Amino acid sequence: MELAFIPSPSRGVLYLGPIPLRGYAFCIIIGVFVAVWLGNRRWIARGGRAGTVADIAVWAVPFGLVGGRLYHVITDYELYFSEGRDWVDAFKIWEGGLGIWGAIALGAVGAWIGCRRRGIPLPAYADAIAPGIAFAQAIGRWGNWFNQELYGKPTDLPWALEITSSSDGRVPGTYHPTFLYESLWCIGVAFLVIWADRRFRLGHGRAFALYVAAYCTGRAWIEYMRVDDAHHILGLRLNVWTAILVFLLAVTYLVVSSKKRPGREDVVEPGAVTSGDEADGGEKSEAAGKDAEITDKTEAGTDAAENTAKNEAGSGKKT
Repeated sequence: MELAFIPSPSRGVLYLGPIPLRGYAFCIIIGVFVAVWLGNRRWIARGGRAGTVADIAVWAVPFGLVGGRLYHVITDYELYFSEGRDWVDAFKIWEGGLGIWGAIALGAVGAWIGCRRRGIPLPAYADAIAPGIAFAQAIGRWGNWFNQELYGKPTDLPWALEITSSSDGRVPGTYHPTFLYESLWCIGVAFLVIWADRRFRLGHGRAFALYVAAYCTGRAWIEYMRVDDAHHILGLRLNVWTAILVFLLAVTYLVVSSKKRPGREDVVEPGAVTSGDEADGGEKSEAAGKDAEITDKTEAGTDAAENTAKNEAGSGKKT
């Protein structure tokens, strides 16, 4: 008998009248807000304007959601297009099913559009939001807990996850909480990127590449533990191969970028720098004006004193 385990929620949705409040959706929304908030702080620290991260996120988030859903539907098409399935379910994103690979890929396209409209380099923006994305993933993984999905192999460990649902092929029991493993891993990745960025002043997209490489390292072994249905290639799950490939690409970018473009960008948002220069120029002009005014007064006082002395001297000679 299990002495301890992580209980699953009895249901993943509450109803406020006719309005469904889904735990999965709340986790995604909270994660997005955390990513934008932290990204904004980091962007300002890099010399950017407040609000720029949120403006670009208006493009990146919808693209990311569409990309994440597309990746999931394409790689698990049998859940929606096989016999006995309803293809309309492919659009029910609130029921779960987002692939991080598609979310990052298409989200980057949306971010590129937003950055291009603002005249901002995409790599600098990616560096600013990288830790926030990792934290967002950590929060979003709890949506799988609400849906009782994406768990690992059976186990009787004290932190095992209890699955109570028997729908969609689930077998009630206790399993490895892979959602929790990945959530904790993502938190570690976020702090790693923050530390490395401060220590080595990563720039030109290298902080984002570090996030990708570190995340893929954890995703590979966590994915290997999962027992949900998935396509296999040479005995490995498709997402394991994806993690390996993306990891190699991220490491290659880190090495090549550090050689070709060492250091960090001096300017990440030209408009913010221009405004700062104008402000500094105004302060300098005002200071210069005050100095000129003081000089004029001093010179005027000196001339008056000299004239007085001359007049007194002239009066003395006449007497």
